[in-house]
Amino acid sequence: MDLVRELLRGAVPVHVLHHATEQEVYGAWLAEELARHGYPISPGTLYPLLHRMAAAGLLASTEHVVEGRVRRVYQATPAGRDALLQLRAVVAELADEVLPRHRRSTTVQRKGTA
Repeated sequence: MDLVRELLRGAVPVHVLHHATEQEVYGAWLAEELARHGYPISPGTLYPLLHRMAAAGLLASTEHVVEGRVRRVYQATPAGRDALLQLRAVVAELADEVLPRHRRSTTVQRKGTA
């Protein structure tokens, strides 16, 4: 079992939401960005993920014409931004536990725990 691959696969939606919160993104750019960070992903995996995230209300998409071609761009919805905040808390908690030398000075709480 390739645990690194499993971890990276699970991190892809977090990465997508991160970038889609900062700017409009499109599939080819995301694939390049993810590969640059060590997440090689095929279009056959990325585009269905984007469609599922849009269907779940995490991303909104619009079409733009770029150089005569239609490009679907995605941006995080309010629900997507909320989900990213929750995911960041989970990632921070995991990092605090498994990377003790990187412990943060503040405690991050997950939504629903207080």
